[in-house]
Amino acid sequence: MGKIKEFMTRFWKDEEGLQTLEILLIIAVIVAIALLFRKTIMDWINKLLGFGNQNIDNFNPGGQ
Repeated sequence: MGKIKEFMTRFWKDEEGLQTLEILLIIAVIVAIALLFRKTIMDWINKLLGFGNQNIDNFNPGGQ
């Protein structure tokens, strides 16, 4: 019984892989936010792309 308790204590205190868990949690939060606000984000991106297209259409490289 003592070996099991010692193993569990070492396992609980082990910090190997902790950074991986933190990165996965951060990614999960970012994905959740993106899913919650996908309509707003897509509207914003479309507005930015539309603005860029208007500027490209008005671009005159020769200065004429």
